[in-house]
This record gives sequence, structure tokens and C-alpha cells, in this order.
Amino acid sequence: MADTVTITDNSTGKSVEFPIKHGSHGPPVIDIRTLYKEFGMFTYDPGFLSTASCESDITFIDGEKGILLYRGYPIDQLAENSSFIETCYLLWYGDLPTANELEEFSGIITRHTMVHEGLRNFYSGFRRDAHPMATMVGVVGALSAFYHDSLDIHDERSREISAHRIIAKLPTIAAWSYRFSRGEPFPYPRNDLGYAENFLQLMFSYPTEEYEPNPVVAKAMDLLFILHADHEQNASTSTVRLAGSSQANPFACISAGVGTLWGPAHGGANEAVIKMLTEIGDVKNIDKYIAKAKDHDDPFRLMGFGHRVYKNYDPRAKIIRKACKEVLDVLKVNDPMFEIALRLEEIALKDEYFVAKKLYPNVDFYSGIIQHAIGIPTNMFTVIFTIGRAIGWISQWKEMITEDQQRIGRPRQLYVGAKTRDYIPMGER
Repeated sequence: MADTVTITDNSTGKSVEFPIKHGSHGPPVIDIRTLYKEFGMFTYDPGFLSTASCESDITFIDGEKGILLYRGYPIDQLAENSSFIETCYLLWYGDLPTANELEEFSGIITRHTMVHEGLRNFYSGFRRDAHPMATMVGVVGALSAFYHDSLDIHDERSREISAHRIIAKLPTIAAWSYRFSRGEPFPYPRNDLGYAENFLQLMFSYPTEEYEPNPVVAKAMDLLFILHADHEQNASTSTVRLAGSSQANPFACISAGVGTLWGPAHGGANEAVIKMLTEIGDVKNIDKYIAKAKDHDDPFRLMGFGHRVYKNYDPRAKIIRKACKEVLDVLKVNDPMFEIALRLEEIALKDEYFVAKKLYPNVDFYSGIIQHAIGIPTNMFTVIFTIGRAIGWISQWKEMITEDQQRIGRPRQLYVGAKTRDYIPMGER
């Protein structure tokens, strides 16, 4: 007999059994899809803190233990042994590729990195001082106007081609957003370079001289993409799924995800970390700012600490901390921000106030320092996040669009507005 839970309406005495569903990891969930039919009631859960919106076999997080799995593989193992392109294959197809499968997939992505020349001209419609994320929202959404030959969402091959294009073209679109904001020439992708190396040359090369990406920097960039590839049903992923449930084309759905990621409470957090470290300015000022962070009446907050899901050390932060030091060492960057960050982390892991509140460093804490050292401006940090997260979005979109019981998303509400009232003519008000 399947597990069930009995819910009773005390006002009527009616009792109904609801099935309990068990996943391969994580807490069980109560299937309440028939709740309204049985009781004429909805649940109330702002922010979906206790609601599973879907079934998924892509990513799992245990926030209490600090665990992150992609398709069952621990993030630390992928960070140590995999590449972003291999991780993309894993997320999209469900399993790690063979050597031949990876070579073929990598070649496909490489050949899709070019964008339509008409899309190149699209940038001239933006103001020069437009935020790169604003440009990203527009240009990614416009992909459906240039690649409408693969928009049949019910065709498996069309979905696959769209996914390849999104993975491949996002670095080009992102780098051109940066180049446009600086009035610099738009480089074309190079097929002789790997994914991260190609992005770096798109960002920093010039037609007047040869450019060879630093391998340590390229490895760190590839690592950033891996760590940001997917993160369960966060705000932007849920947005992509909700948009996709209307059967909108995948480019429109990804554009919706980009817009959601732009929010400072989501993808903009690493930019806030840099601003915080800049404000602190010197290690000798840390104690003062720690006191400010503990003061409820002070607006200052330690950015990069704590997470909506993780109540332990964010596993991605441990990985990226090491990469941060390697980048600073190879570039010979004596960045006081890193020294401040290390000291803040040391204090926060021991201080009773932060330990009690489970305010551990998260992935944003060190990712901004790496990008700052590479020469990426803060307004591009969330754009970098977009490149990595696109594979997660499109994989989640595919999973949602191919569900047997897929229906358009329609959250309910608790209406607290005015009761029914009659229209009053203007002269009688």
C-alpha cells in the first residue's frame, strides 16, 4: 500500500487521504493536486518555501549537508575532473558522454558559436550606456527571429538544435554586449579554442594583435560555468519553466530567465560582494564592519554569506576559493579584496553570531573576486552567470515540455481585495 497522509477539514469532518511521493533524495512530498476538488481550498505558500512545483531528475541540493549533485554526480567531482562542455552534455542528455560523444558534441557547439550578421546589427539599436544585462535580455529574445527553423517545441530534433545554439551563442552574445558598451570592435569566435578560451578572446582580443588566453584563467572561467550550470528550482529556472509551460519558444523562455537572473537578490549578488569589499577597503576595517553587520539598526549587510537553500558551507564556495587564489597568483595580482575576503570568511566561520544564523560563504563570495582580477567589470558579472546557467535553463525547459502531464503553470492566490461592489457614476462619488 502506498504511503498516504490524511487531511481532515475540522469544519465539516471530511477526511481525505493524499498520496506521499518519494524521490531518490530529499524529503518526501504530499501530492495535493486534488486538494481543491476534495475540499474547495488552496494551499498558501508565498515564495514556494514548502511546495514542490515539479518532478525533476536533473539537480539535487541538500542545503543542510552542503550537497549539490548534477544528474547524481557531486559538484566537487565534476569541478575536479570534468569540463563545462562535458557538464552541458551531462545535463542535456542525462549521462556522461563517451570520448567519441564528447568530441562530436564539442564540435557541434564550436560550429554554432557564430551568430547571424543581422543579429550583430541588432546591438546598434541600444544606447551605448545600456546595462549589458539589458542588452542580453533583448538579444537572446531576438534569437527566435533569426533561428525560427528550430522552434517546433514538440520535435525532439528541433529542441536539440535550439539547445546547441543557446549553449554555443551565449558567450558570443555576452561578449559583444561588453564590447558594444565600450565602443570596441566585435571579434568573431575562433574554432581553434575551447569554450572558455573562446569566451575570453571574444572579451579581450583585438584585431591588431594576437591573443592567447591564459590557461589558468581559462580553467577558472570554465569552472565558474560548471558551478553555475544549474541549481534546482530557483527563481530564474522556475521562470523558464513557467514561460515554457505556455509553449513559448525556447529562446523567449531563456530570455525570461535572463531577466529574472538580473535581479540583485538572484544573479546580482556577486556584484554586491565586490561593492561590499570595496567599501570595507582594508583588513583593519573589518572589525568595524562586522559590528555593523550585527547591528539590526545598521543597513550594512555582509554580502556573499548565507543562502536561501544552503544552511551549511556552499560546496561551490569551497571549490571556487582555491581557483581564486590560483588566478591571483598567476596574474600576480595583489588584490586587497582577497585578503579582506579570507579574513571575513575566517571570522564568520568562528563567530557565534554568524554560526548561529548559519551564514556561511556562498558561491558569490569568491566568484566576483576572480572576475575582478581577470578584468571583467562588475556590470558583466551577472552576464557571466547567464552563460553558465543557460544549459540548466534549457535542460529544465526540455524536461518540463516533455512531461506526460504537462500543463500551463497557473499559481493560485489568496484574494484580499475589495468585495463585490457596484459601479458609482462620476457625479455621485
